[in-house]
Amino acid sequence: MVHGWAASHPPDRVALRFGDAALTYAALDAAVGAMAGALAVRGIGRGDRIGFLGHNHPAQIVALLACARIGAMQVPLNWRLAAPEWRFILEDAGASLLLATPDFLQAAADAAPAGCVVVDAATLHGDATPAALGTDDDPLLLVYTSGTTGRPKGAVLDQRALRFNALNAAATFDLSADDRVLTVLPLFHVGGLNIQTTPALMAGAEVILHPRFDADAFFDTVERDRPTLTLLVPAVMQALVSHPRWEGADLSSLRAIGAGSSDVPLPLIEAFHQRGIPVQQVYGATETCPIAIVQTRDEALAAPGSIGRPALHAECRLVDASGAPCAPGTDGEIQVRGPAVLRGYWKRDDALTADGWFPTGDVGLVDNQGRWWFTDRLKHVIISGGENIYPAEVERLLRSAPGVAEGAVVGRDDPRWGEVPIAVVVPGEGFDPARVLAHFEGQIARFKQPRAVVALPALPRTALGKVEVARLREMVAAHPNR
Repeated sequence: MVHGWAASHPPDRVALRFGDAALTYAALDAAVGAMAGALAVRGIGRGDRIGFLGHNHPAQIVALLACARIGAMQVPLNWRLAAPEWRFILEDAGASLLLATPDFLQAAADAAPAGCVVVDAATLHGDATPAALGTDDDPLLLVYTSGTTGRPKGAVLDQRALRFNALNAAATFDLSADDRVLTVLPLFHVGGLNIQTTPALMAGAEVILHPRFDADAFFDTVERDRPTLTLLVPAVMQALVSHPRWEGADLSSLRAIGAGSSDVPLPLIEAFHQRGIPVQQVYGATETCPIAIVQTRDEALAAPGSIGRPALHAECRLVDASGAPCAPGTDGEIQVRGPAVLRGYWKRDDALTADGWFPTGDVGLVDNQGRWWFTDRLKHVIISGGENIYPAEVERLLRSAPGVAEGAVVGRDDPRWGEVPIAVVVPGEGFDPARVLAHFEGQIARFKQPRAVVALPALPRTALGKVEVARLREMVAAHPNR
């Protein structure tokens, strides 16, 4: 069980490093018991939902394992969102408690709905350790991911999913107790939390946790603490490669890096390979916990750009529009099935097919050597710096912006972020691009806010009246400076 991970390793081995503090596995186990006791005293039990808001902090790991012990669920909140977005998630989840790191306590208090109590996560502990009640069947994570309808929906991942996901990670990265994993990506995403961090704790390895990514802190830590593995996204890779310290930094301790969340450009892969560091791509989604298709170290070197092969405990298939299997070399939708896949969406029943497959909405193909390649997205998601932006959510606000008769949101290629959202509007009375952009302030996260406004006399539409997204993207690309 997930709640037993902290107690299953040598007690004096370091589990977590955070700044100048080091937490052994014995200390981690004690902290988990104390947190579980404090939650139980507050009436939190099996099936209850607990929010968490803050930059990366050991308290989130402790709270996750404490939830596993008592059968409760953690609801990680993206600290980049705006207060109305946090409130919607907490209300939808029915969270009765919101844990926050000290620097987010005021923001948490402003966002918490009625009946949701805010508590400092760094100080919550109790005297009694409750009996371990959590099982593989108990939901443990309720992770909200933006939907194409414009409202986020919660993916329900049980303890079994985290356990099999960790086994997938161990097989992918040859993860063992001898490893040191550097975590710089946010733990509110299943990528930062579950591709290497929680698997490292299951393996008895050491996790070096940074509050958030900082290039200088990354180089300092690699040179001083000698981590063997880390996980990056393209925006972070680009920040490192373009940093003045890149060429002279001692990166020799890194056996490999994991990379994912969006298509990884070949030049970035090659930059790491030139430093002797294989880039192992990991494909998946929030709904797959997320590891579904992976590259081993050898595959990373043999086929840069491929997303690899199905993970050890994952079934993957490609289907055409009719649901029929695709022949090798033919594009189709990637679907995933296995013990690490979500059990469903919170308060919804539209996550899986009748026979248990999760349709990812992504397009891929399998070559004649059995390697998988990501080719496109069925959904119109914009991936900016590793964050998913769904146009429908932004378009809901765009419709109410001053001076906008009609509008749409599409992605435009960006050298730093991969993509950025652009608002395309048909001007109405009193149209002013600056006022349109200002309309989004404080209503949605900054990374979701359009970076520019492109005015057109009309939106390109199909014969059925649907906006032609591909054509719109072409038109936006022709206006890169607007």
